[in-house]
Amino acid sequence: MREFSTPLSIAIPTVGNLTDDVVDNAREHGSTAVFSRATAQGWEDVTAAEFHDEVRAVAKGLVAAGVEAGDRVALLSKTRYEWTLFDYAIWFAGAVSVPIYETSSAEQIGWILQDSGVRAVVAEGPDHLARVREARQSGDLVELRHVWSIQDNAVDVLGRLGSDISDEVLEERRTAATPLDLATLIYTSGTTGKPKGCMLTHGNFMFELGVAVDELSDLFDTEGASTLLFLPLAHVFARIIQVGAVKSRTRMGHSADIKNLVADLGEFRPTFILAVPRVFEKVFNSASQRATADGRGAIFDRAADVAIAWSRALDGKRVPLRLRAQHALFDRLVYGKLRQALGGSCAHAVSGGAPLGDRLGHFYRGIGLTVLEGYGLTETTAALTVNLPDAQKIGTVGRPLPGTSVRVGDDGELLFKGGQVFAGYWGNETATSETIGRDGWFHTGDVGEVDDEGFVRITGRKKEILVTAGGKNVAPAVLEDRLRAHALVDQCLVVGDGQPFIGALVTIDRDTLPAWAEQHGKSTDVADLVDDPDLVAAVQDAVDDANKAVSKAESIRKFTILPGEWTEEGGQLTPSLKLKRNVVVRENREEIEALYLG
Repeated sequence: MREFSTPLSIAIPTVGNLTDDVVDNAREHGSTAVFSRATAQGWEDVTAAEFHDEVRAVAKGLVAAGVEAGDRVALLSKTRYEWTLFDYAIWFAGAVSVPIYETSSAEQIGWILQDSGVRAVVAEGPDHLARVREARQSGDLVELRHVWSIQDNAVDVLGRLGSDISDEVLEERRTAATPLDLATLIYTSGTTGKPKGCMLTHGNFMFELGVAVDELSDLFDTEGASTLLFLPLAHVFARIIQVGAVKSRTRMGHSADIKNLVADLGEFRPTFILAVPRVFEKVFNSASQRATADGRGAIFDRAADVAIAWSRALDGKRVPLRLRAQHALFDRLVYGKLRQALGGSCAHAVSGGAPLGDRLGHFYRGIGLTVLEGYGLTETTAALTVNLPDAQKIGTVGRPLPGTSVRVGDDGELLFKGGQVFAGYWGNETATSETIGRDGWFHTGDVGEVDDEGFVRITGRKKEILVTAGGKNVAPAVLEDRLRAHALVDQCLVVGDGQPFIGALVTIDRDTLPAWAEQHGKSTDVADLVDDPDLVAAVQDAVDDANKAVSKAESIRKFTILPGEWTEEGGQLTPSLKLKRNVVVRENREEIEALYLG
């Protein structure tokens, strides 16, 4: 049984709570711009003192409305400045924030509101309010007393409501919470079954950010550090960056609409960003397809190969002179334009949620954007491990953060201990005891490896391991990640449990298909192309490339191209873009069976 621990490198506070950062910032750095918020006139800075005053005003309104210490208050909104404002206001009032993905259905919203006993809801606009009303009508939400709308001036409404609450009353509320008290209930997006509420304490966040901000000083502690959040703040990954930015006074902006992301990046010019691997895949594939459509496909492909080779050479500590010259040329012709698409100032990115893969990791480092891949779960307040600018091994998720230990179980499962591990599932002791063993180790459900230097590599999900009829254990994630890297592939599902060989279902990327179809004189309707020889051959190339990563017994022998697509709206993907395997298998049972007929 392999085990690796990283010693704690800094002192973690044993008193106080997350609101202390806002108070300290206002007192000691009041004129520093800690946010830039999008307005019709452009990005408008918000100083630490202004943010502190806004948070206190809203918090007083919550207190006046009857929100008590420990009450749960839900946040249902896209990523925007007010999301962060309300998050901290809820903590100032001594309450607990319950984020809900803004894309959630009325049924999903109803379950979370009922299970957590939410007292109040802050929703963004009319569509969100309608779903909350539907949830109230169909559910037993006896605890719910208030529903406010951001677009109906909830900030001002609560500010006026709380005008009679004294500073002393609010300060008593704010300072009552300790590191042991609950800060937030984050419901897992639920690839199977109903979501469970993960209880994260103020201490969980204080431990996580205490070590992470210190370790990632190149991101948070540099002159002019800034980041633009565009992932859902209901996801722990974005949330931890939010809290880290406030703690370190890193200027932060919010981008609510992915359609405006390129323009927002260009205007905001962040020094680092965070994203899930699918975003990095989309950026690469879109750039490749645009180059091909403009007749520069061969140049882009060569530039990509040089970037990857240059990055790999860095690991060997020696970059050949000819490669340096090629890299310098493509930096002027190709890489600079790609960096400009991210605003022109972005030097680092943080990736999590799923494996990024060696090829993309080396590609982005090769073009001048170091992607720091990390690993964690909602239950661990985000990161357990992370690659650092000066301690990086592409293809791994880095080493454990200081104060964190990792162990590989006898069955290959990764187990962790650390101050960021959650307090348990809300109202579900059975699930908690199944996840945190009597020995205190948290069971991730992920299978992986730890090398001699402590770098962790994720190889699959424990419950998703396929066992073929020949007894071969196959981790589908290895193949699926590699397949999705192809420009034409949107999503894929590897199957073969109990079958004589491994197969796959593939969906086609609607963004990159039109350029390919025009180039080959084809229809742009996927339904017309599922059996098209050219498209089948292109996907076969992707399959052949993916098969290079595994043994022959684990390789994909047959695949089927599906006419539809898998989306969050359709129920096949979680809000963090993870595949709901059980849903996809159930909906495509006939297609899977057809792979093995004859």
